[in-house]
Amino acid sequence: MKKLILPLLLIAFAFNFSNAQNACSQYYVLEDGVTYEYTNYNKKGKEDGTFTYTVDDVDGSGDSVSATMTMQMTDKKGNTYDSEYGISCEGDVVKIDFKSLMNEQMMSQFGDVEVDMSGTDIELPNNLSVGQELDDANIEMKMKMGGMNMNMNVETVNRKVEKKEIITTPAGKFPCFVIYSENKSKMMMANQTFPSRMWLAEGVGMIKQETYNKKGDLTGYMELTKFSK
Repeated sequence: MKKLILPLLLIAFAFNFSNAQNACSQYYVLEDGVTYEYTNYNKKGKEDGTFTYTVDDVDGSGDSVSATMTMQMTDKKGNTYDSEYGISCEGDVVKIDFKSLMNEQMMSQFGDVEVDMSGTDIELPNNLSVGQELDDANIEMKMKMGGMNMNMNVETVNRKVEKKEIITTPAGKFPCFVIYSENKSKMMMANQTFPSRMWLAEGVGMIKQETYNKKGDLTGYMELTKFSK
């Protein structure tokens, strides 16, 4: 269960979209029916599952828009897990409602589990520039599974826009901002830090994400393999 929940929380922190046509945000797609497919790879480049996101239930216009992200995760064995979470845009800042990621539908797939979540939504301003520092975010989750209690805390800190560069994936060639961050997780007696980099393209969204161990060695990556409007 830990192997599934931690990646979901990290993705909730990292997943950023872009749409130049949306007046509220340049870095989130808020149009019904937009679909993204991301393929996950291990450090050796071997496929390790996919994530498919679809934008639904868009409401509002101009500088105040909300939507629902529907997500389906398929692991390397072909097992699928479904969830959805809310995103909203007000003014020039987009927020992810990370608490809705672990909704009743998602957690019911693990049996009788009670979940209590709190923390700070991650934010992404429109006016990104190289060298810019971004606000931290965190999630604290308390779970009750039968007679066992389990607590998890994930912080995303040291977020910074490092540079701009062009990268190529199966979905195309994209000019991107590169955003560095460190994801710190605490679960039971284990503390881990996962540095990461995200490539973010205006007009498309997150193109690629790499994660590293504390020594800076690549542990895996995810990239955009399909995109449709």
